Amino acid sequence: MQGFTHLLKVRPCGRSTLWTFLTKITGVQAGVHTVVRRRPLPSSFPLLDEPLLPIHQHVYETNQRNSVECHQRYLEYTEKVQKGGGESAVVRHTQRNKKLLVRDRLRLLLDEEGYLELSPFAGLGMPYGDIPSAGCVTGIGKISGLWCVFIANDATVKGGTAYPITVKKQLRAQEVAIQNRLPCVYLVDSGGAFLPLQSEIFPDKNHGGRTFYNEAIMSAMRIPQVAVVCGSCTAGGAYVPTMAEEAVIVHKIGTIFLAGPPLVKAATGEEVSPEDLGGARLHAEVSGCVDHFAAAEEEAYQYTRNIISTLNFDLPEDGDLSVEQPVYSKEELKGLAPKDYNHSLDVRLILSRLTDGSKFQEFKARYGTTLVTGFAKIDGHLVGFVANNGELMYEAALKGSHFIQLCDQRDVPIIFLQNTPPCPAPTLTVSQANTNRLKAQSCMMAAVACASTPKITVVVGGCHGADSYTMCGRAFDPNFLFLWPNARVSLVAPGHSGTLTQDQEEVTALDEKLQEESSAFFSSGRLWDDGVILPQDTRKVLSSCLKIIKQQKYHISRDQMSPVLRL
Repeated sequence: MQGFTHLLKVRPCGRSTLWTFLTKITGVQAGVHTVVRRRPLPSSFPLLDEPLLPIHQHVYETNQRNSVECHQRYLEYTEKVQKGGGESAVVRHTQRNKKLLVRDRLRLLLDEEGYLELSPFAGLGMPYGDIPSAGCVTGIGKISGLWCVFIANDATVKGGTAYPITVKKQLRAQEVAIQNRLPCVYLVDSGGAFLPLQSEIFPDKNHGGRTFYNEAIMSAMRIPQVAVVCGSCTAGGAYVPTMAEEAVIVHKIGTIFLAGPPLVKAATGEEVSPEDLGGARLHAEVSGCVDHFAAAEEEAYQYTRNIISTLNFDLPEDGDLSVEQPVYSKEELKGLAPKDYNHSLDVRLILSRLTDGSKFQEFKARYGTTLVTGFAKIDGHLVGFVANNGELMYEAALKGSHFIQLCDQRDVPIIFLQNTPPCPAPTLTVSQANTNRLKAQSCMMAAVACASTPKITVVVGGCHGADSYTMCGRAFDPNFLFLWPNARVSLVAPGHSGTLTQDQEEVTALDEKLQEESSAFFSSGRLWDDGVILPQDTRKVLSSCLKIIKQQKYHISRDQMSPVLRL
């Protein structure tokens, strides 16, 4: 401004002249927010000419047979979670309680059915039993044209009771909303915490109370939050709608109270109905805890869509830019998904079936060849790829560090394709110490941790040992992390525990344990990832993630402010 003042002193001008001057130098009319329409720089990336050759056939067929088995298991798990809490629970929910099923609610709320569901297999195989979808459906879908995170309780699963895995899934969804600055919609229908496991739900930092902390922080970050009370909000659950910025309640089925009628009767001897204690009329007309009264669920979701329409986003027009499809079939990815590390083909075969036009601008192609790095486009979005193509040696780690810093400098999202060795690297001898492999991998870890550009990780094969951290594992906060059904997640892979112990009996027992616990479905059941995706769906999922990440750039007001404080 000092320079502007000097110019104005030399050449005095009126208000309209000053307005014109500021418009010219800033490119934006004062007081008017605009989104600049940009076109990408032209690119002529070389074609990745990677057809399947006869030499690949044996490995390809072995992988494909394994993919068929994994796909069958994927379908079985999918069918299981789609049933929710089972037939009798569904009948009770829909006929006695007169409520819609959670996925029917999402159909009314979202623009289309093609949403990105997060961790659908979470909660299966837990020590305290199967909790289908962890008792809540979370994901990202479009509402009034805007990508939004949704957290929807499924009351057919254990009556909407929150288990430890339920809390973990809800917190992960909020984390996705915070990291990508996405509006968040809560469809609340919960019976509160499962008391026998209260020590795993209530007291710690990342237990139930973190949900409310996150709501306050998100509000302060100007991340919009809307709650729809379409069932019971009891005990801690009562704070979800009352801390959201706008809340809708459904007449006759929506209730908010800290303690329900049975506890009132036990404590005071008074008999009171749920509606009189905490129903829609009470909170819409007396307490002010909600902002919109809906006579039916369908009306509540229309209210919600209208609320989302008031948010201060200026989205770009849908461009007519044509996108090149990969030259090679995505169906071939099923034969490229490695059964194990010994059945891994060149990762460029995978890249050529993901990128636009099968084109890829490789970076340092002749150096550190066990890591493939380079630029490509996914549905028109420029991205950097970091892909395992063997053991992460010293040169490869140095190359990875360089490339990650390059992407960070240019604000280019990074996609990691992870397939790490099945066992930890052996301890270096004195003669090998000069390779500095450990130091180079530490540098790459630091580059991954400090890079501020968005990161997406897809585990296409193995996720083992410290190399998995270097390749942006869960501990390194990728925006999204997905597994292929064939993936293995463990410190060492099954069959390689002999590197940890020499006792044969112990090795056998450990291998059996690793076989069970390294499965992609075991991992996803415990929410170590954002879901298992089929190899042939990878390009579509990556495209959706890149669009979701990009939306925050169109939020007009992104500065932090004080949170909304309700009445």
